[in-house]
Amino acid sequence: MYLIAGLGNPGKKYTYTRHNAGFMAISDLQEDYRIPNNSVRQQCNGLTATFRLGGEKIMLCEPLTFMNLSGDCIECLRRYYKIPTENIIIIYDDVDIPLGEVRVRAKGSPGSHNGMKSIVYSMKTEDFPRIRIGTGPVPRGEDLIDFVLSNFTKEEMPIIEKSCQTAAQAAIMIVEHGVDYTMNEINRRNRRDNE
Repeated sequence: MYLIAGLGNPGKKYTYTRHNAGFMAISDLQEDYRIPNNSVRQQCNGLTATFRLGGEKIMLCEPLTFMNLSGDCIECLRRYYKIPTENIIIIYDDVDIPLGEVRVRAKGSPGSHNGMKSIVYSMKTEDFPRIRIGTGPVPRGEDLIDFVLSNFTKEEMPIIEKSCQTAAQAAIMIVEHGVDYTMNEINRRNRRDNE
């Protein structure tokens, strides 16, 4: 079993904020795999839905804990379903990556992202794949919290929609081909797109 979780804040006012890029990618997956809204359920303080890809069961999740407590939801699901940490894929926004870029890592520190800090703290490990969606950089003089909770502009929306779709595809690629293959593929796309 795999858990693909996107990070964000619940509530309509946060829907198109930079901090909700992870939720946007999960919505793309729900749409791509035609998961009806009536099959989404609430458990472990998160919204979850499952589907099968080949012989593999995949659970999608949007934690409802607000960003800073994301780890409570992820760890609860991990324990309940006995999911190996290497099968937990986290999708989230990253202001240290330029808008529109998507990067995949097999493991590593949470950096300055409070949602990732919460997950690492709750699971007591950094050894799980993550997909970072670029939403930066923070404009000079602007407060970080104000920036991540600001809406994408009209000009930015097509860019972020494309990168959220790429992140969704990357999560499925990890399930099908592994994280090393996915890192090579996605990072090569970034290099090609920036040439």
